[in-house]
Amino acid sequence: MKKTGAELVRHALEQLGIRHTFGIPGVHNTEIYDQLAGSATVQPIRVNHEGCGAFMADAVSRTNDFNGALLIVPAAGTALAMAGIGEAYLDGIPMLVISGGTRTDTGYTYQLHEMDQLAMVKPITKGAWRITEHRQIVPTFYEAWRLANSGEPGPVFIEIPVNIQLFPGEVDELPTFSHSPAPTLDAGTLSTIEQAAALLRQARCPGLFLGWGAVHATELSVRLAEALQAPVATTLQGLSAFPGQHPLHAGMGIGPAAVPAAENAFADCDVLLAIGTRFGEIATGSFGIKPTWELIHVDINPAVFNANYPARLSIEGDARLILNALLDELTATPLDAASLQSRGQVLRRRIAQDKQDYIQEWLAHDSGARVNPGRFFHTLRDQLPDESYLVTDDGNHTFLVAELFESRRSRHLITPTDFNCMGYCVPAAVGIKLTHPDKPVVGIVGDGAFLMTGLELLTATEHGLGVICCVFNDGELSQISQAQSLPYNRKACTVLPELKLKGIAEAVGAHYLRMNRDPDIAPILEQAQRLSAQGKPVIVDVLIDYSKQTRFTKGILRTNLMRMDLGNKLRMIGRAAWRRVVPTS
Repeated sequence: MKKTGAELVRHALEQLGIRHTFGIPGVHNTEIYDQLAGSATVQPIRVNHEGCGAFMADAVSRTNDFNGALLIVPAAGTALAMAGIGEAYLDGIPMLVISGGTRTDTGYTYQLHEMDQLAMVKPITKGAWRITEHRQIVPTFYEAWRLANSGEPGPVFIEIPVNIQLFPGEVDELPTFSHSPAPTLDAGTLSTIEQAAALLRQARCPGLFLGWGAVHATELSVRLAEALQAPVATTLQGLSAFPGQHPLHAGMGIGPAAVPAAENAFADCDVLLAIGTRFGEIATGSFGIKPTWELIHVDINPAVFNANYPARLSIEGDARLILNALLDELTATPLDAASLQSRGQVLRRRIAQDKQDYIQEWLAHDSGARVNPGRFFHTLRDQLPDESYLVTDDGNHTFLVAELFESRRSRHLITPTDFNCMGYCVPAAVGIKLTHPDKPVVGIVGDGAFLMTGLELLTATEHGLGVICCVFNDGELSQISQAQSLPYNRKACTVLPELKLKGIAEAVGAHYLRMNRDPDIAPILEQAQRLSAQGKPVIVDVLIDYSKQTRFTKGILRTNLMRMDLGNKLRMIGRAAWRRVVPTS
C-alpha cells in the first residue's frame, strides 16, 4: 500500500496513545499538523515558544500514564525546545520529540533549517533517528517509544524530511503497537534482595530515602516504612513519592541541608535503603551528607551505583518489583513487634514535634509588610484538596515549597531538578491542567522565572484552562542574590526592574489578584480558586518576604564554605568582612 509520511505519523501516534502534541507549525511539518487536525484521539496544541512546549510535554509525562510529545520545526524549533528536552533527560522523564526535516529529493544543499539535528540532540536524548523511507516510520516510532520508557526513561527524537511527509510511499503494513513483556527479577537479583532484607532486619535504625524513581511505588514504600518503623525522607524531585501527612515522613533531604525533622530522624541511621535516587547535588545538599550508614541502593539505572556514595548492596530494577520482593522477604520471618512498636512511637513523636517546631519558627518570623512564606503555604495546604497539583519553577520558592508544603499524592507535586531550568512552571502547569481539567492546578513561580515564560498563559486562556499562577514577587533573583549577599555584600545582575503583573494578566486574558500582606492570604487564595473554576487563568501577585533563608540554602552555603581549603576559606571570609566595613558600590 501507499501512504504519506504524515499519515503514517498519525497512525503511529494514535497507536502509542499520545493525547497531545506541543509545538509550532512551520513549512517543514504542516503536513503532519494537517493530519492530526483530523485525528479523533491526538490533539495538536500550538504554543508560543518551543521551549514551553517541551516543558508542557515533560509535565504531561510526569503526571500521566501516557507520554508527552513535541511536534516542532527543525533547527530553530529544536534549538528552542532543547531547554525542556534537557530537563526531561536529566530528570528521567519520557518524551517523544518529532521534528520536520529538510527535503532529501531535490539535490540541493544550504536549505532553510538545514543542519545535523541528530548530532545536536545526541547529548540530551536516549536515541535519535532520521527517517529515509516511508516503511521506517511506524516501526521507528514504536522503537523510540519503547526506548523512551525502558530503563531510566528519557526523551527520544525522530526527524522526518518534509518530502517524506508530503508524498505517498510504499509500506508493507500498518502494524498495531504492542507493549513489551513485563520485566521480571532474575535469580541474582532475588539473592541480593534476600541479603538486603537480612541487613534491614538487623538494623537498629533503618531509614528510607526516596527519589523520583520511587513515585510509582508509593503504596509499597508506605508498607515497607511501616513494617520497619523507619523514617522516610525524599529528594527534591521525589517529594511526592511518599505522603507528607504520614507520621513517618520526615521531609526533604537527610543531611545538614535537610529540614530538622529529617536531619534528626536520620542522625543515627545505620542502614539506608535508597530507592530511585542518584545521590546528585541537590538531593545531597551539595554533597554535604556524611554517611553513618550502610547503603542499599535500588535504581533502574546501574550507572548511578557507587557514583557518589558507596553501596553495600546495589539492586538494579524497577522499584515496584524490588519492593514487592523485599516486602515478601521481610514478612517471611516476623520482625520483633514489641521492639518495632516502641521504636516507632518514639520516632513518630520526634518527627511530629520537629515538624511543628519548624513551622512555628516560620510563623513567628516577622515579615513586616510582606507575605510570610510559612503562613502562605500553611493556608494553601488547608485550602487545596489532596488531589490538587502543585508545580514549581527553579528558585528560592522551590525550597520553600519543599520545606513548607505537604505533598499528599504521588506525582502531584512537580519540580524541575537536575537540569534546573528557569521558566518551567507556567507551561508545565498549563500542560498538567490540559490533561487534568477537573483538578486544581497551582503554579508557584518566582518573578524572574515568570519573566521567561509567563506569556504562555495565553495558551491556557485559548483552551479555557483555569490554572493559578502564584508569582512570588520580590524584585530579585532571590536564590542567587541571597547567595551573593554573604560573600560579596552586593548583588550583581540579580535585581530586577519593576514588573507590572497586572498588565501581563490583561495581555494574556488572565484574572489578576494582588496579595500584599498576611491578612490577604486566605481571601485571595479563595478568590483565585473561584475565578479559576470559570476556565480562565489567574495570576496572583504575591509580595513575598524572602528575608528568612531556607534550611537548604543555609546548609549548602555552609557545606560549600567548609569544603574550601584553608587559604580560600580565609580569603572568602576576609573579603566578606571587609566589604561590610567598606561597602562596595
